[in-house]
Amino acid sequence: MFEPFHADEDGFDTDVVIVGLGPAGGIAATALATYGVRVHAATVFPWGANGPRAHITNQRAVEVLRDLGLEDTARQHATPWDQMGDTLFTTSLAGEEILRLQTWGTGDLRYGDYLKGSPCTMLDLPQPQMEPILLNAAASRGAVLSFNTEYLDHTQDEDGVTVTFRDGRTGQVFTQRARYLLGFDGARSRIVEQLGLPMEGELARAGTAYIRFRADLTRYVEHRPSILYWIFNSHAGFGEIGMGLLRAIRPWEEWIAGWGFDMAAGEPDLADDKVIAQIRTLVGDPNLEPEIVTKSIWYVNQQHATRYSEGRVFCGGDAVHRHPPSSGLGSNTSMQDAFNLAWKVAFAVKGYAGQGLLESYSDERAPVGKQIVARANQSRKDYAGLREWFDHDDADPVTAGLTKLKAPTPEGVALRARLYEALELKNTEFNAHGIELNQRYTSSAVQSDPTLGEEEWPRHPELYLQATTRPGSKLPHAWLVDARGRRTSTLDVTGKGQMTLLTGLAGAAWADAADKLDLPFLKTVVIGQPGALDPYGYWQQIRDIPEAGALLVRPDGYIAWRHNSEVWDIDEATSLLEDALCVVLDRPDRNGASHARSTNAGSSQQYSTRPVDIAVPAPAPQA
Repeated sequence: MFEPFHADEDGFDTDVVIVGLGPAGGIAATALATYGVRVHAATVFPWGANGPRAHITNQRAVEVLRDLGLEDTARQHATPWDQMGDTLFTTSLAGEEILRLQTWGTGDLRYGDYLKGSPCTMLDLPQPQMEPILLNAAASRGAVLSFNTEYLDHTQDEDGVTVTFRDGRTGQVFTQRARYLLGFDGARSRIVEQLGLPMEGELARAGTAYIRFRADLTRYVEHRPSILYWIFNSHAGFGEIGMGLLRAIRPWEEWIAGWGFDMAAGEPDLADDKVIAQIRTLVGDPNLEPEIVTKSIWYVNQQHATRYSEGRVFCGGDAVHRHPPSSGLGSNTSMQDAFNLAWKVAFAVKGYAGQGLLESYSDERAPVGKQIVARANQSRKDYAGLREWFDHDDADPVTAGLTKLKAPTPEGVALRARLYEALELKNTEFNAHGIELNQRYTSSAVQSDPTLGEEEWPRHPELYLQATTRPGSKLPHAWLVDARGRRTSTLDVTGKGQMTLLTGLAGAAWADAADKLDLPFLKTVVIGQPGALDPYGYWQQIRDIPEAGALLVRPDGYIAWRHNSEVWDIDEATSLLEDALCVVLDRPDRNGASHARSTNAGSSQQYSTRPVDIAVPAPAPQA
């Protein structure tokens, strides 16, 4: 009989069962184990991802890794930020170059924004390299991991969840009793289906062939490093994007070649000779001898769940938001789902919080999932403007179109102007700092500041980070100096599985109030004291509250509450802080009353996105 745990006195084999060990499941298992929660994480597969899949790792995802002590390890295995560089639009790698876009914040116009916004840079870390880092961390911190273990079903009651598995090696069926079940089981999620979570959108609205191959292409790209090379080519211009793609997995010898296909005509012929011919066309080298590693087809999905949980079962990742890899949002959003959920589950297991805290998960993350699905699909549609110069009346529309595009004529001037306009629009995919970091939460786990009105956005909310200490936003990064004289971020002195009361030197009443409450999950950081000095004045510039005010920062780095006026009296500070904690964590107040509030999952105010028609997918590689 498979028995990874012995039941505790309450009859639970473990506190949490996780199904799925991709980026979301890996983060959840690592975080929960780090927080001292018993966790059993299972996957049907014999190991982690067997293909590159997701690779763009944005600043917020790296911040999650940083909080869990994994940033340096991830950086050792990743393609560094400066090599993610210039995204090219060219007729082939060896052919005529038409456009370049400085992407992922590496360009002259955006580099400073990204450095100012986070202590972490972006990375390119393919999923087969990411997952072992997470799995090793989870296991070494106490999580029990099961491979070749198929999830079958679950039943739940008021106290817990009974989960049924099948051991893929022996065929033996066994059960696990847990307090909570987390479903991170991918785009064909059995758990989502069993729960009947409401989904909106469409599946398989477009199709793409992906061929992984090995070939040394250094001479074509070393002088212009990037991870994405888009190919304007009459033989690869099929599908919605209308271009071929060469994606660098390991510079500069391991690659993916991708191209769309007409779904009405059925799946494309991926015989070796045809695939090799297509790769030669994209590279522009008729003598290239690529080594084919894998061949696959995936479908463009545009689907999201409007609710992420039912009772004691919570879902996240690709299970609840399904979309193409455009904009590089998939695994990043999945990791953030898990990070948002893990501390809430840990607080519930330890008795620090009530059930209302867990209910905030759906309210906070479902609107984010909806928006990133829309954004990823819109990014595909936004390629249309880059192809307007094609001459579709010619047998070779690209070659003929180039002649018109380069012509010293009024028509050529107009075509070039329109092409640069279309290139500028692609910043909403490739330099979308706001999409990645401007998420705002409205839920019972956030107590609004009554002194504030509606947030205003003077700059494009998709392109630019708007750092703020408004409740529901991510704590802004500002460089401080630690006790050894080294730079440390505001993100480094908060988090780590605890609530943090953040105040200034004048906030002695707040620090005394926290000491008086003496809660095991609450720490105090006084900016200006040794360990968190502000010699640059960066925190003073961005804090938005007086020095004797206070912020309550959640373990996931989001601001739960702030007091935007000075407090000098310890009793007043104690009362205000205790009330805030009771509301945010759904803890009974001094009179024993619960502060849980019901919220509408559709009410969270996020950054704005361009309206798109919602549609849905078959499993696509998520970035």
